Amino acid sequence: MAYTEKFQTLADTARKKVDEVQPKDVDGLIAQGAIALDIRDKEEHDAGHIPGGINVSRGKLEMNIEGEISDLDTTILCYCNAFNRGAALSGDAARYGL
Repeated sequence: MAYTEKFQTLADTARKKVDEVQPKDVDGLIAQGAIALDIRDKEEHDAGHIPGGINVSRGKLEMNIEGEISDLDTTILCYCNAFNRGAALSGDAARYGL
């Protein structure tokens, strides 16, 4: 997917501020109590997702996150389809109460 230069710059900057997780490490982190948070739209989530994860689209996250994740101090693995939305969200996690 092609992104605008402005969005890609925002995502690249955010990726430098967050701890990225390699796919091979996800199962182990979930086994230790981490929560997989799919911030993609419902249609994307329905097409395939991490089993047991939670889907709250980025556009509704601020309104719904506390209803989905009761302990916001839990390790949360934000993901999307290409790192960009997940990184942008994670870079602003405090704004979302995470």
